[in-house]
Amino acid sequence: MVALLFPGQGSQYVGMGHDLAERFPAARAVFEEADAALGVPLSRVMWEGPEEELTRTHNAQPAILTHSVAVHRLVSERLDGVAFAAGHSLGEFSAYVAAGALSFRDAVRTVRRRGELMQECCDAHPGTMAAVIGLADEDVDRVCREASAQDGQCAGANYNAPGQIVISGAAPAVERAMALAKQAGARKVIPLKVAGAFHSPLMAGAEPGLAAQLDAIELGEPRFAVVANATAEPVTDAGTARRLLVTQLRAPVRWTACMRTILSAGVTSFLELGPGSVLAGLMKRIERDAEVASIGTADEVEAFLSA
Repeated sequence: MVALLFPGQGSQYVGMGHDLAERFPAARAVFEEADAALGVPLSRVMWEGPEEELTRTHNAQPAILTHSVAVHRLVSERLDGVAFAAGHSLGEFSAYVAAGALSFRDAVRTVRRRGELMQECCDAHPGTMAAVIGLADEDVDRVCREASAQDGQCAGANYNAPGQIVISGAAPAVERAMALAKQAGARKVIPLKVAGAFHSPLMAGAEPGLAAQLDAIELGEPRFAVVANATAEPVTDAGTARRLLVTQLRAPVRWTACMRTILSAGVTSFLELGPGSVLAGLMKRIERDAEVASIGTADEVEAFLSA
């Protein structure tokens, strides 16, 4: 059995996917489909930048999804025994496309809208995020509770791997939590350059708009289970998928728990499809013995297809 993993925001880079489009007509068709669906030259922003434009939330999200879907289309016929898929935040939409529950056209439009809604929340309720390295989950949770006692709140946003957690919330609270985390023995505390407090209650304002967008498109039953960020449980029906994709906006990404759900089902082989290799690195921190490979470049696709 194999599980498919799909990266989230932050994995974008200028030039992403250009080699795929040059070498594989099927991949070029995906980029052209994205441009047509959005009515903007997304592929040009992906391939030429500037980086500041690509990094904007409403561009980065459809760019990463498009890259991931292009890779999946290239390798899908060679994928045997797919039992699960999971995506980190935005990547959960890529997972539902791969599972056949969501069309690419609807997905790329939806994540574009998702990015716009999230940016509106960032503008209305400024916040920030920080990475805490070297503390247990419960210690980070305690630090965040203490930091939220006055002037804003913060909480765990991404439980990425043991000892690697991102916190999110109002800037004063995050700053207090950073200081408290250092006092508690964190090896590193790193402020992140982000547009706002993703996966925190400050994103609640984006939920009605995303719910309306999801209600307007067709979302079917996935061919294989997608493990939801918000619950770390497998999703096999459209209604639950629709609900949790909205909840996910302000709920933490429980990535470690998601991976342990898949591992507990006996899966030991993982493929990360899309830009970068962040999720492969996290898996090695979660389960050292898992087999994990990243496929995102043309060379990596060719190596997989010829193996």
